Amino acid sequence: MSRALNDHAGGTLFGVALNYQGLLHEHLESFSQPPYQKPPVKPVLFIKTPNTRNQHDGAVEHPAGERLQPGPALAVVIGKRASRVSEAQALEHVAGYTIANEFSLPEDSYYRPAVKAKCRDGFCALGPVLVPAAEVADPQALTIKLLVNGQVVQENTTANQVRSVARLIAELSEFMTLDVGDVLLTGTPEGRVDVQPGDRVDIEISGLGRLTNHIVAPQEARP
Repeated sequence: MSRALNDHAGGTLFGVALNYQGLLHEHLESFSQPPYQKPPVKPVLFIKTPNTRNQHDGAVEHPAGERLQPGPALAVVIGKRASRVSEAQALEHVAGYTIANEFSLPEDSYYRPAVKAKCRDGFCALGPVLVPAAEVADPQALTIKLLVNGQVVQENTTANQVRSVARLIAELSEFMTLDVGDVLLTGTPEGRVDVQPGDRVDIEISGLGRLTNHIVAPQEARP
């Protein structure tokens, strides 16, 4: 049975970049150039600050003069404190799953995700509900679709993730403790698109429902 999200997901929002095979392959050539020299060997992390929190059916302000891109992602809510857990035991620390729309401006560097691109007001929508972990048989077998104004513009599956949910939890908990209520955004697939004021953006993940947001002009989102 699904649960109210706000009661369980009030912790830190951790994002992971480059966690889909297609997206990683798109950037392999650039990773061979200075200053990087090689692809990342550990998860590329960033944090969505508290001001980014948004909800199902919420408005997202389109920054004036910028490009805005939605980011469909599977979100994992931690239900049991995790410190140095093994990959085999990692899923025991998951309370449940929900949908995230990790909005961003286009980025120049995946090694150094920009706060200005990632952390604007309302840039991380979560919802509509938390689906308990017991009701998700395999988090690596979920279809993700992004729809803009009712048209599917992006589709992928969590089977194509570079690191599984279990592996992400294990690798992150090696060096930092994940607390109850923390949310892990497990990455957005390749093929991000631009959206404009007036657009309706929906993300569907199999078994988790549909998260809806509305893109508005800057003056519409302010009191």
